[in-house]
Amino acid sequence: MNLPNQKSDQFSFTKEVSAALHAGTPVVALESTIISHGLPRPENLRVAIEVEETVRSRGAVPATIAILEGRVHIGLSQDELEQIATRDDVIKTSIRDLGTVAARKGFAATTVAATSHLANLAGISVFATGGLGGVHRHARESWDESADLTALSQIPITIVCSGVKSILDVGATLERLETLNVGVVVYGSRQFPGFFLSDSGITVDWSLSDPTEIADVMAARRSLSIRSGLVIAHPLPAANQLDPDLHDQVLTEGLELADSKKITGKYVTPFLLDHFHRATHGQSLVVNTEIIVRNAELAARIAVADSGTATGP
Repeated sequence: MNLPNQKSDQFSFTKEVSAALHAGTPVVALESTIISHGLPRPENLRVAIEVEETVRSRGAVPATIAILEGRVHIGLSQDELEQIATRDDVIKTSIRDLGTVAARKGFAATTVAATSHLANLAGISVFATGGLGGVHRHARESWDESADLTALSQIPITIVCSGVKSILDVGATLERLETLNVGVVVYGSRQFPGFFLSDSGITVDWSLSDPTEIADVMAARRSLSIRSGLVIAHPLPAANQLDPDLHDQVLTEGLELADSKKITGKYVTPFLLDHFHRATHGQSLVVNTEIIVRNAELAARIAVADSGTATGP
């Protein structure tokens, strides 16, 4: 673990995660905002458990990260997962609010940025999530940009995601990632995915098709002292994506509704995801669940390859 001694009393590790980190065996970080704010109840808890089981099935240890009563938890027990999934006082927390939540003894689910920061402190180098935050639509007027981007410019973590959330400005987000020196690779394709959609319409420079290739890139980045993140964008099969016409219709309606209700900032994403769930009669939830599980499975395979314990596909 990378934790300085003076910080260790602010962290709790499950026995499973602690043993894996001390032994140098593969661990995959998982964010908790998906559980608290990204999925409806009670599906959120079921999916959280399924994701952890998927990571274990591929030879890695899951470490879902959250804050409970002001204490950072690296890995959650069943009871702690249930608290994040069911409590009404769980705050969606990025890096800037971590200290305040900890000092106030609060309960918080961690965003991509906060999870990356805490995972890196704990010595975890691979992280699985659903979709990456980014530049919001109409950002020229609002200056609304996710802290995920600046966090990844400073944290050397490999994050497996299904691209940028399609409710955002995907092209502008990729431009920002380039400016911030964040590596971007698409798994099995050069077409950057759009979360619910397999293809955002944007082609990227790099594609890799095997976890060992990604592990080689991770090793090379470490040897070159590259201190920014590496995004592994993992597209859904086209047959499993949300219908593109339905997606565009629901997104347009959702953006107009959010604007009319004056919903801004960190509240936009959960609002739009909830709108998608209701407007597609649950179809988006099926797609979102598959995204999260598939990304966790690939992240586990990458973590195993990176640890040097891979024995085959």
